[in-house]
Amino acid sequence: MSTNDKRIREFAYQIWESEGKPEGQDARHWEMARKLAEAEALAPSKSPKAAASKGDGTKAPASKANGKAAVAKTKAKPAAASKVIPPGEKASEKKPRAARKPPAV
Repeated sequence: MSTNDKRIREFAYQIWESEGKPEGQDARHWEMARKLAEAEALAPSKSPKAAASKGDGTKAPASKANGKAAVAKTKAKPAAASKVIPPGEKASEKKPRAARKPPAV
């Protein structure tokens, strides 16, 4: 079994599990998994160094501020962050809007 076949099998299993393990959907799951594996293979790969430097979840080193040690707080990820995003697709995050200034009188 090739690496590609193993990846398709992994994707198909994840899809099957995410849909509640329905019976009789194996052909559809396999086709979806094949497309995901194909998209993953065509997607540009990021270097491990670049991926680790972007928000790897580690805390910032403690610094001295007014004689007290200050530690950067990390924000908890929202529940939607655990959603599986197929390879090759970007997560759509909405940025918060800035408050508008009242019109000048």
